[in-house]
Amino acid sequence: MSFTVKGVHHFGITVRDMKRSFEWYTKMFGLQPGPVNHGQGKELSDAVQVEGTELSFSMIDIGGTRIEFLEYHNPRGKDFDLKNGDVGATHICLQIDDMDVAYATLLERGAVFNAPPVTLTDGDLAGSRWAYLRDPDGIQLEIWQSPK
Repeated sequence: MSFTVKGVHHFGITVRDMKRSFEWYTKMFGLQPGPVNHGQGKELSDAVQVEGTELSFSMIDIGGTRIEFLEYHNPRGKDFDLKNGDVGATHICLQIDDMDVAYATLLERGAVFNAPPVTLTDGDLAGSRWAYLRDPDGIQLEIWQSPK
């Protein structure tokens, strides 16, 4: 191979309102956004395959990777409506240290979970615990605790 993949730099999600998203991610997880950048023009429109693109973008650092938030001012996109089984649906999984504390804290802060935490009981991941919740745009998130 002529090149080497060294890791994941970031993954991006398009949001309706970056300010609202940042407030939510800060409130829920204590994450702090970086500077907001803006982009527009033919080169950007061609690269993202969206004609007339005008957008803002910013990243939140988490450990060794980042979540990039993109807000399209033009054109305005459709609201997120994919289900977990839909092709192209994705989720962000955050590693946590204590499921019971995280679940209770996030509930207190107003998070809406799909269901209570699930504990895996067999296989290589036995003892792992996870729970799904959605952000203000309906984007699926997961919290994950590896076995202690």
